[in-house]
Parts: sequence; structure tokens; C-alpha cells
Amino acid sequence: MDLEVKGVAAARSYPRLFSRRKNSLQQGWTSRSWAIQNTCIPMVPPLDLGSLVDSDEEDSFSQAPHSTMHIDLKPLQFPSAVGWVTPCQRPYSQRHLNEVEQDVIPEDLPAPTGKYKLKYQQYSREMKEGYKQYIQRTAEKGKATGTRDTPRNKCDQVEEGSVDGLMTLDRKALLQQGYADSPNRVRNSAKKSDAEIVAGEKKKQIVAEQMMLDHLSRAVISDPEQGLNTEEQESSHVPPDAGRVPLRVRRRTLHETKIRTTSTLTENDLSQKVEFDGRVLSRNGRDACRELVGFFFTHNRSLTVYEYRKFGKNRTSVLPFIKKDIYSHQCGRRRGRQYQLDDLYTGATLTFLSCDHPSLPKSIKENTLFRLRITNIDQIALNSLKDVSEDHGEDIVSQEAQDRLVLHAIQDKLKAQLHKRGVRILTGLGKYFQHLDKEGSGLLEKADFQQALKTFHLEVSEQDFESSWLILQGNGPAKNKVDYGEFRRAIFGEMNEHRKSFVRKAFMKLDFNKTGAVSVIDIRKCYCSKKHPHVISGHSTEEEIKSSFLDTLRDACSKSDEVSYGEFEDYYEGLSIGIEDDEDFVSILRTPWGI
Repeated sequence: MDLEVKGVAAARSYPRLFSRRKNSLQQGWTSRSWAIQNTCIPMVPPLDLGSLVDSDEEDSFSQAPHSTMHIDLKPLQFPSAVGWVTPCQRPYSQRHLNEVEQDVIPEDLPAPTGKYKLKYQQYSREMKEGYKQYIQRTAEKGKATGTRDTPRNKCDQVEEGSVDGLMTLDRKALLQQGYADSPNRVRNSAKKSDAEIVAGEKKKQIVAEQMMLDHLSRAVISDPEQGLNTEEQESSHVPPDAGRVPLRVRRRTLHETKIRTTSTLTENDLSQKVEFDGRVLSRNGRDACRELVGFFFTHNRSLTVYEYRKFGKNRTSVLPFIKKDIYSHQCGRRRGRQYQLDDLYTGATLTFLSCDHPSLPKSIKENTLFRLRITNIDQIALNSLKDVSEDHGEDIVSQEAQDRLVLHAIQDKLKAQLHKRGVRILTGLGKYFQHLDKEGSGLLEKADFQQALKTFHLEVSEQDFESSWLILQGNGPAKNKVDYGEFRRAIFGEMNEHRKSFVRKAFMKLDFNKTGAVSVIDIRKCYCSKKHPHVISGHSTEEEIKSSFLDTLRDACSKSDEVSYGEFEDYYEGLSIGIEDDEDFVSILRTPWGI
């Protein structure tokens, strides 16, 4: 008996046969072959849910196609050898796998609706507009900077570095320059700069208050009976009397005392000052990361330096680092001359004799000279207090200018050689000099520096080397020896103090125990590479960028599991040579370290 049913869905008691199922049956799935593989009788055929098609307008049934189904009801013929309770011998998973393999994509899929076409067109327009804006910003940035590379060149120069003969270490180090093009760089930098300014002003206010308290003269006021001599007090001992006037309401006057103030400074004298921030020129991390605030007083040309310490979040301490006194230059063309306002500017180096300051740390007193670098200064106060008529003489100024020209000429020649190899060369020189310094004094001879330049294939003419050696030898306290830190700063140059401050911030964040060295494990935990352009674009993974950084940094270390401050500074000193914009360099430190 044949039964024809028309409509959206068939009755529950009868199966629905689809065209795709008919095709599959024609390809080999006959009733006979199915019965051979399965001994149990198919009372209820399996449902074919793959033929159900979702529609964008589910509430409209007018577009649903009407299906026609022919059901052939015939008497069932059961094999005599098989009973009703015989279990199916064919597993369900195998049957399902065969059905999936034979399913094909239907050719009569419905076309996309107008709503999705509109969304796709809108998305396509937005992507094209965004790409045009990105190209325009990149072109404007390239015109403004002139010699700066485009974001693609910065990120892809690592891959193209083989043309320039770069080593693998150099190519890995250049990957760090990609952070300069991270998104939202300017906005994040502005937010953090505001917070840093507020914190810096608060720190300076605390230090200034402590300095005023330490140097203001105070007269001693107490009980008049304390003005008596000690012998009189012992002889005229009066037992306590309840009828005497209490001490808190007794009349108090000035009296003779053994307490003597060291100075007669007033608030007016101390207000005529110039405030500056400083740091210690040292490869020791504990000394280099000290937060120092100094004051230069114009009434007697004296200066003092305080150290600001912070313990935890709320506890702070301000301690004298260099006592208030009149000091003079200890090296250079101005040796023996007293410090004046003209000697104070951002980047100036103040030299002191370590033996004159017994309260200094032992690591600083090991050297004969103690060098203090001015990192920031109150320029408004300096300009208002500066006396233009005072100078050091035209001969000294001209000699110093000539020395700077000689050193700058050598630095310009070496800058081209260090442009892309700066990290490898400067970190290698640091390890090389430390290996030669057997005594640990930081001083090396002339032949040691000449051999170092040859070892690292740095071309410096004999005349330039002799000129720089004479300048450096005149600035140092020892004869025939020069501090190799001064030699590196003079020959290769150094970062400005703005960049240097962010290097110190990054290291101070890592060195939370204030030991001067950081383990490689802690660096791996704190380093974040998910905002690197290669990671964002999918060109590299976070682990690859992190491993490339650790490989180059570990190569600069004398210990395989530890990084000192000097080695950390050498790494970024070499990386700074190829970056012209300060904000790009700051972004390279802010993004992975979160400072």
C-alpha cells in the first residue's frame, strides 16, 4: 500500500525519506547489504538531522519547501534463524562514521539573505578605511622623523639582517625594537607620566622638609634650674614638694647650656638653594639605584645630598648621604676649584673623595673617587639664582669645549659600527673588562684598552686614541691607568639621563630585595611579550620573543643564572644606539616591564 503525505513535516509514526538518503541507498546502502551487516531488524530507521537547514527568518514558514514522501507498507519478512531478542552486531560508532564519510555538501544551499550581505559590505568598508588610515599615519610618522624606520622595517629588519652580516645574537636583540610600535603607546605613557610626576614631587617635599629640620638653628629652652652647674645641682638637691608650680606652667627662659648648634642658618638662608636629583656612577646595583636628592646653597656655595628610602608602601626614611659642606672638583680641567652654579646642569658629574665621607657604604669607599651624576635639576630656581658675571675663565671653557669635540668625533665614527651590533659589542666589552680587572679596582692600563678594541674589531685611529687617552688620564686620579667605565662613556657615548632613569626603574622593579642582582627565573616571570607586534600579528609566539630576549641577556652575564645591574645596563645601552627617539626607547622598556 502506497501512502503520499504532503506538508512541512510528516507524521510521527512514519519515517521521512529525504533525497540525500535515497542517493546514499543507491550508492550501495541497500536493504540487503544492510541486513547482512546487521542481524537485527531495523524497526525505527535513524533520523537524518543533517538535512535540517537554519533560516534567518525562522518565524516565516511561507518559504519552507513542501516535501513529498512515499511510504510503501508491505508485510515484513523475518528470517527464520534470527529472533527478536538478537542484539545488533554492528557498533553505532562505526555506522555513524560511515554515514559521515558518505555525506556530501548539498548543492542546493539557500543563498545568504540581504541582512548578512549588508553586514559583510559594512565590515569590508570598515577594514579598508582602517587600513588606509594606518598607512597614512605610518607615512606621516616617517616624514616627521626622517631617518626613522617604518613599523615594518623595525620588525622585519631582524629577518633582513642577514644581508648586513649580523649574527644570530644581533638579530634577536633587534626584536626588542618592535615594542616602539605597540598600540596606545602615547596614551599609556601620558597616564604613567602624570603619576610619576606626582610621586616625584611628594618625594622632594619630604626630603626638603627633613633638610630644613636638620639645618635650622634652634635655641634651647628648658627649666631655669637646668642653668645651674652640675655641682650646684647636686649640692642643692631639693626633695619634691607638692606645693611647687608644675613644670608645664613654669616660666621658661634661655639658659646656659652645653649644647651648641653647628651652624647659625636661618630659613631665609636655606631658601636660597637649587634642588637636584642624582645617582651614583657605579656598576653596583645597590649603589646605582639609590634615590639621591641634593641641595646647593648660594649663601656660602655649599651643598648636601640626602638619600630617600622607601620601605613597603607607606614607610619612608630620609638620611644624609653627603654632609653639608663646601666641596671642590677632584678631577678634570677644574680640579681644585670650588663648585659653583655653573657646574650644575642635567648630566653634570660631581666628584668627591671617598675618604672625606666616612658614612658612605663600603662598596663606594673602595674607590678613591666617588662620582655623582645629576639626573634632573630645578631649572627655574637655577636661572633665578645664577650670577652671569661669575665664570671660570675663558681658558678652561675653551679647553673643555675642545675635549668634547675630540670625544664626539670618535663617538660619531664608532656609532656607525655599533648601529646594529651595539648589544653584542657593549655587553661583550663589559665582560672583557671585568675579566682583565683582577684587582677589582675598575682601573686598566693603556694596552688593555687597545687590545679590547682590536678584539671586538672596532676601528679607532692611533691619533684619536692618543687624544682620548690624554683627556681621560688627566681626568683620573691614578697615573697610567683609567677607569674603564669612564673610558666606555667617553669613547662610545652613553644614554641621556631620561632613558637611563627608565632602565633603573625596570631594574628596581625586578630587584625587589635590593641585592644588586636579579635571577633569570625572576626576569622570565616579569617579562611580558604579549604586546609585541610579532605576537599580535601571529608571526611569533610569546615564548619565542621571551626566549630571544633571555638568550641575548644571558650572553652578557658572567653567571648563567643571574643578571647584575651593570650587565642589565649594558644591554639597553647597546640597544639605545640604534634608537633615535626617546619615546620609542621608553616604550621598549614600558611595554614588557610594565613601568
